[in-house]
Amino acid sequence: MSQFDHLDLDGHLLRLLLAVIEEGSVTHAAHRLGVTQSAVSHLLDKLRAIVGDPLFVKSGRGIVPTARAQALAAHARMLLDELRRFSSAVEFDPAKLSALVTIAANDLQRDLLLPSFLRYVRAQAPGLTLRVIPSGAPTAELLRGEHCQLVITPRPPDASDVLQKRLFEDSYRVFYDASARNAPATIEEYLVADHVTVLHEHLRPLDIDDVLAERGVRRRFVAQVQGFSGIGPFLRGSAMIATLPGLLRAHMLRDFAVAPVPFECPAMPMFMVWHLRHQADPMHRWLRQQLEIVVAPALATRPGEAVLAYPGLKQSQALKAV
Repeated sequence: MSQFDHLDLDGHLLRLLLAVIEEGSVTHAAHRLGVTQSAVSHLLDKLRAIVGDPLFVKSGRGIVPTARAQALAAHARMLLDELRRFSSAVEFDPAKLSALVTIAANDLQRDLLLPSFLRYVRAQAPGLTLRVIPSGAPTAELLRGEHCQLVITPRPPDASDVLQKRLFEDSYRVFYDASARNAPATIEEYLVADHVTVLHEHLRPLDIDDVLAERGVRRRFVAQVQGFSGIGPFLRGSAMIATLPGLLRAHMLRDFAVAPVPFECPAMPMFMVWHLRHQADPMHRWLRQQLEIVVAPALATRPGEAVLAYPGLKQSQALKAV
């Protein structure tokens, strides 16, 4: 008979289970939790004894969770949410916070907002550590699975348990190398040009690409990259152009010329997105407030035509009307 029972479970073991599942590695889970690999292995052995399941099996060079571990993960997330609500009955004090906060953002919003955000929140909560992961074209599972606490994206997932708030809007602009070509002055010049664009994982293009395709505007793409930081090397010294958010002229594409798009095109909104379970959590509410606070100063220090917008909280289905 096992010497363990359900009373030996605690929040640390539940968090450990989720970390190993999400990282797919004992080593990476140990790094994420700030403990040694041997400590993770020891606690996993304890958890295996409690639940009577191996929890993970080898697969190639990594490990994968058993069906039992996957089922336990869903319960673990609910139990951890209950523990958070239990502890949040006391007043939240940022100065006493000691936590790792994960935000998903692609390179535009990462470079634009998160350095200022980190400096601002650490002045109040020196025990906070920020982890930034790429959001790509985010899915609801990114938030449901506790991979991150917040997503900053122009494309919130369409799900009833996902909440959003608009942070700002940006205008699209044409970027080009002025030493190699002139700006396209007409739609005809624009369409005959060679184009570079950003294509996130799952073959998901930018919103503007979807809109133009719906209007029958077909461009000749000669290069597609996974992030905005990859655009510059293709433009430099070439006659290619890229239609991208204008705020990129402040950092990643500061060395390139910028011109208006020679026809009407939609603006690019930027949203802060989180899961419904975090809506009333005091720490999470504080994090959202701090991110909103740093938006205006961050945009004010950069050239561009971003327009702040605070239309209030919406369910993500409301995007269909945007």
